[in-house]
Amino acid sequence: MRASLIQVAVNDDKTAESAPESVNERRERVSSLVREEAAAGSADLVVLPELWTTGAFAYELFSEEAEPLEGPTFETMAKAARDAGVWLHAGSIPERDPDGPLYNTSLVFSPDGELAAAYRKIHRFGFDKGEAVLMGAGEELVTVRLPETVAGLSTCYDLRFPELYRGLVDRGAQTLIVSAGWPERRRSHWTLLAQARAVENQSYVLACGSAGTHAGVPQAGHSIVVDPWGEVLAQAGAGEEVLRVEFDPSKVDTTRAQFPALKDRLLGLAPPQ
Repeated sequence: MRASLIQVAVNDDKTAESAPESVNERRERVSSLVREEAAAGSADLVVLPELWTTGAFAYELFSEEAEPLEGPTFETMAKAARDAGVWLHAGSIPERDPDGPLYNTSLVFSPDGELAAAYRKIHRFGFDKGEAVLMGAGEELVTVRLPETVAGLSTCYDLRFPELYRGLVDRGAQTLIVSAGWPERRRSHWTLLAQARAVENQSYVLACGSAGTHAGVPQAGHSIVVDPWGEVLAQAGAGEEVLRVEFDPSKVDTTRAQFPALKDRLLGLAPPQ
């Protein structure tokens, strides 16, 4: 299976000579990047970062740029997936639920442009500010069946919570997709946690981060693909780039059969007396 992780740069440098890229301009640019991957024959699956329309730390833009699930980003990315004939994890958007709060919502489209899955981020970052107070928490684990693998969906800060991934594995996940806007100052955690989630779940991890600077927060970039043994198959640098990798989904079943650690899980242990 061929995957392309598009490490989109989102910059808010007010001192640059040219005007900052608008959300609409970025939608069109990113949709062109998706089509280019298909035209080059590079991908069956394309993955985008978290909140690439606004920037993951641009909190003041969340409400301003929030859109309904089937809003402008949905329409643009659905068309890109259809035109490219690829599975597209379109990263996440600030979703405005007409009957509730904002959500950080990931969208996955099939090659015919149909919505195959939507995931509202469960673990919101910020503690008592930012995303944690501006957005609601998702409540459902989400998997989606691709032609050669079952993908489990997660977003950025979710990567720090191993129980979420255990739940995805229990729902059949073999490939764990992480869409993120991870800060540079904690880049070492990004790589470490991606490898840990792969090893402990004997799954592939496809983790797509963003580049640039979001509301003054430099982004880590370094999107990464890890195999079920924890080996890094490919890793990007810090700037905008496309990370391309070919992987064998059957290696998940082989790994789990050769080293059946998941069978030794002990569930429902009583707490210490």
